[in-house]
Amino acid sequence: MSSFVLCFQDIDKTKLTVVGGKGANLGELSKIEGIRVPDGFCISTEAFKRIIGETSSIDELLDQLSLLKVEDRDKIGELSGEIRRVIEEIAIPEDMNEAIARLLSRFDEKNAYAVRSSATAEDLPTASFAGQQDTYLNMIGREAILTHISKCWASLFTERAVIYRLQNGFDHRKVNMSVVVQKMVFPQVAGILFTADPVTSNRKVLSIDASFGLGEALVSGLVNPDIYKVQNGKVIDQKISTKKRAIYALKDGGTKEQEIEPERQNRQALTDEQILQLDRMGRTIEAHFGSPQDIEWCLVDDTFYVVQSRPITTLFPIPEANDQENHVYVSVGHQQMMTDPMKPLGLSLWQLTAARPMYKAGGRLFVDVAQDLASPAGREVLVNVLGKSDPLIKDALTTILERGDFIQSLPSDETEPSPGNSNKGMSPAAFQVQLENDPTIVSDLIKDSQALIETLKHDIQAKSGVDLIDFILEDRLKLRQSLSYPKSFGAIMTGMNASSWINEKMMEWLGEKNAADTLSQSAPNNITSEMGLALLDVADVIRPYPEVIEYLQHVKDDGFLDELVKFNGGQEAQDVICAYLDKYGMRCAGEIDITRTRWSEKPTSASHFSDEYKCLGLCLEDSARL
Repeated sequence: MSSFVLCFQDIDKTKLTVVGGKGANLGELSKIEGIRVPDGFCISTEAFKRIIGETSSIDELLDQLSLLKVEDRDKIGELSGEIRRVIEEIAIPEDMNEAIARLLSRFDEKNAYAVRSSATAEDLPTASFAGQQDTYLNMIGREAILTHISKCWASLFTERAVIYRLQNGFDHRKVNMSVVVQKMVFPQVAGILFTADPVTSNRKVLSIDASFGLGEALVSGLVNPDIYKVQNGKVIDQKISTKKRAIYALKDGGTKEQEIEPERQNRQALTDEQILQLDRMGRTIEAHFGSPQDIEWCLVDDTFYVVQSRPITTLFPIPEANDQENHVYVSVGHQQMMTDPMKPLGLSLWQLTAARPMYKAGGRLFVDVAQDLASPAGREVLVNVLGKSDPLIKDALTTILERGDFIQSLPSDETEPSPGNSNKGMSPAAFQVQLENDPTIVSDLIKDSQALIETLKHDIQAKSGVDLIDFILEDRLKLRQSLSYPKSFGAIMTGMNASSWINEKMMEWLGEKNAADTLSQSAPNNITSEMGLALLDVADVIRPYPEVIEYLQHVKDDGFLDELVKFNGGQEAQDVICAYLDKYGMRCAGEIDITRTRWSEKPTSASHFSDEYKCLGLCLEDSARL
């Protein structure tokens, strides 16, 4: 067989660069037992590359296109239109023409075909170019098919596709186009099946959109489809829409839009049994590809055909689990008011040092609290503690617990998990720590921590190369132990319990909400308050020097500290600011990610810190110290 054409049976996922995303997925679908795919073949990317490579004017136009940015809409429209015109006017070489003709003869040239684009940057696990290139339905005859193959090639350069590639960082020269030529089926009903609910992202709820006629009516937004929701093999919700119009195939080729008879407009497009049959097909396809799928299907008489399946790329990823148990993942970043994704090094640090396993997904860290929720004691503590920092998480946990069947609760008198049952909760003892009313505990913990840091600073200076890596790995074990030290955890829990008690009683006695949040600002060792007070100490030193105040209000360059000495009082200002940075300069916005630039590294990098400099002069003149 020619290198320019491949039948579906000869295609699998390894042929992505040869037949594009749509073609590779159709090849995979055709091999799944029980899944019917209309016959067809692909014109390979080799054909496209030959067409493009033999046309010098396209190369020049691509050079111009590569210089444009997303904002250059007018120029993008002009250049992309010119590229499409040139491609459509190129004659398909004779040997390529003959290879296509042979396969059309095998499948019967008189049949109607869908001619569909399949780019190498389309229907990928991480990006979907669905709808960016063109599809032509009900093409009859070799000439019509060849003409629309050229149109599909040209559609790689629609204005929409070009802009999408620019937004997603794809090189125009490295994206190639295959074309799918597939036998048409003429369905009574067609639609889209999502194996994860596209609205809620619930991976256990399958969602089906269905309308009469060809699926093009649904994809183009011509009709509001029926929507069916399925979970655990049961239809849990149905929305029957008024379907006024449909698209049907014409006898001599092409399609037409047609009004649906009034008596059919509000009729359910699929029976319940057909809905459940689609559910089973969807789960089979999802299992084959290993991820949630967006599937296009057609119902012809009593037979379902699948004409496409692509990954759903809009779902937020979930942490990987190596078992079939239920899991409840809570975002660590949201608890720390840090919702940005973290870089791999930042994620790795926490995974290596945290006292309990941490899981990553979407550049964020999560802890699995399913076991904690199984214990009555653990459940109460967890919901209350997490709920105080984020009410939405509390609502989510409460909703999960109200399901009843998701978390298997331990009996109230059971103190240990049953062996072998990984979904059993942690024992209540896990939440009972040593709580002592001894003010020296915190100061001792701080001293111990500072001593460890000084020792670490000294010891690490002598390490390099592999020895440095080994030293860091050994030290992280010590860090993990210190983080889970009972006395440390006890101090944390004591503070949390006190805060909870104060909030509860002040609300009960005085009607005052969150009183502890205000009171804690003046508590000893509140690092946030101490940092603010230390900045006022800086202000005290700078206040007598108006030139320094004026300069700091307009700080932009990170080298401003060196410039300070030029002003009267500049040396004093430099000394006090450097002392402040020595103590607090390791902090920054999103500081739980160690890859974030620290204030000491780039003093003007964080808007919070640079604003402190700029407003120092404004608050110096009339600030009052308590």
